[in-house]
This record gives sequence, C-alpha cells and structure tokens, in this order.
Amino acid sequence: MKTRITECLGIEYPIIQGGMAWVAEHNLAAAVSEAGGLGLIGAANAPAEWVRGEIRKVKEMTKKPFGVNVMLLSPYAAEVAKVIAEEGVKVVTTGAGNPEKYLSMWKEAGIKVIPVVASVALAKRMERSGADAVVAEGCESGGHIGELTTMTLVPQVADAVEIPVIGAGGVGDGRGMAAMFMLGAEAVQIGTRFVVAHESIVHENYKKKILSAKDIDSVVTGRATGHPVRTVRNKVTREYLKLEKEGASFEELESLTIGGLRKAVIDGDVDRGSVMAGQIAGLIHKEQSCREIIEELMTETTALFAGMGNSYGGSLSGKKSFEG
Repeated sequence: MKTRITECLGIEYPIIQGGMAWVAEHNLAAAVSEAGGLGLIGAANAPAEWVRGEIRKVKEMTKKPFGVNVMLLSPYAAEVAKVIAEEGVKVVTTGAGNPEKYLSMWKEAGIKVIPVVASVALAKRMERSGADAVVAEGCESGGHIGELTTMTLVPQVADAVEIPVIGAGGVGDGRGMAAMFMLGAEAVQIGTRFVVAHESIVHENYKKKILSAKDIDSVVTGRATGHPVRTVRNKVTREYLKLEKEGASFEELESLTIGGLRKAVIDGDVDRGSVMAGQIAGLIHKEQSCREIIEELMTETTALFAGMGNSYGGSLSGKKSFEG
C-alpha cells in the first residue's frame, strides 16, 4: 500500500506508532519499524542523553526508518531537538506546542517534520512553516487531547492543507484505518493497540486494564484546568472528577496525578496510576506482536477496499493519492 506518507518516510505500510510517554521506548519503536511501520521513541519529559541512548538502541535493532516524538513543553525540548539532529534520526513528530523554532535545524539535517495538530488553524500554520505532513489527532485518543473528534477534524484538515495528513484517534482495526483514508488521510497513527503489543514494556496490569475495557470505560479528566486527558476509569479518576465538579484548585487536582503515568506503566498500579488509553480500548481484546498487529490491520484494510472496488482516490477532491 503506497501513499505519499510511505514514500516520504521510506516505510512499507502507512502505519505510525504513537509517541507515548513511558511506553514508546526502543523495544516498541524498533519492533514497529521492523514490521514495516514507523516506530517512534516518546521523548516526553526525559533528558536529552536518555533520548540519545534510546535512539542508539533502536539503531542496533533495526536499519529501517524510525522517529522521535518531542513534547515541546518539556524543559529538555531544546536539547532533545539538537540530539535528534546530531543522531541522524529520519523523522520527528511533535506535540504540546509549536515546533517552528527547531524547523530550520531539523530541515538542514534532512529530517522529516510531522507536527501533531488538533485544529485546522495549526495545521495550516505548520504547512506554511515547512512541515512535511501533519497528524490530525481527534479527542478519541488516549492521553492529552483536543476538542474535535477524529471524524470531524481529519476531513477539515485534509481539505485545508496540501501536505499529507495522518489520521489519529479511534483507530484500532482495519475498519478504522479504512475510514481514515475515506476521510482524506494517507496514513494512520495508532497508540492504544500498540500499548498491548508483546514488545511493549508496559506492566501486565496496564495491558489487562486495556484488554478488559468496555466501550464506556474511557473518561476525560482535567477539562476544568484546560488540560484534558483521556484515561481508563479507576479510583483516581473517580476522585479527580468529584473534586473537579466541586471546584477544587489546580494544585489539589494536580496532586492526584503527579507521576501517575509512570505509576501505571512501570509499577502496574492501575488503581492510583494514570492508565492512558483511547476510546478504542473497548475494541482491543488480544495481545499480539507488532508484526501481527500491522499485518492484521493491512489485511483488514485492503480487504475492505477490495470489496469497494479496484481503486480509491484518497479524497473526493482528488488532490491526495492512494495506491493499493
């Protein structure tokens, strides 16, 4: 399956693994890239030298392209941005901010830059700044989210920019992937399903929480503070929502979640930790290797398109290209 994204990034399949903090480290990134997708290291709030170490570990495990996701609000963002250029990483995705001040450095190093956006305005700005593509991420995603749903965001972004669009949020199988292409995307970014991959270092308690989730088990906290986060319901989310409803201070709410993601991912505390996952968790019921996940996604997606006809133009306007 060829799209402008597969050609731009030099990958076999139009599938990108989300750069999830504490989850997206070298084992997962290398496994996704080896299977034909694009694996990402999630830099999150990690120091630059940790990121350098992860990059070098991935290089030892695969010769295929991989990338790094940079959280621009991190106090180490500037140092991480420099390390990425020094280490010759092929792709950068960015979140939680505007990457414009790093673009010239990355472009000079031959790096493909793909910001994550939650609005048409930001997508257009990123295109003007020289981004190679954008990830249009809807609020169905796990972790920090925007307001628009994937169904409404992706087609509006696809209509607004000429660069390729990657759809994210609510993709867990071939039906979701096919839907992203119908909406105008040329690749998908998937997080939650890769969290439960065999190669994921996430604690088994975290994986079991996702695998046993029902359709209504996802909840958003932090709307009152302006920092909404989607997780799986547990004891701490119930406390948080109660305090949020009662008008608790930012400091009081923040005290409930500090270190929560590490607590869940590493320690396996799925009662007091932050079990970040998308709404698609209710559709995921098995643990597989990254290769099995990608092969299953591609088999399902191509079968759906084959059932619709022999060819598909990636958008109604015809400005995008898709070749199965």
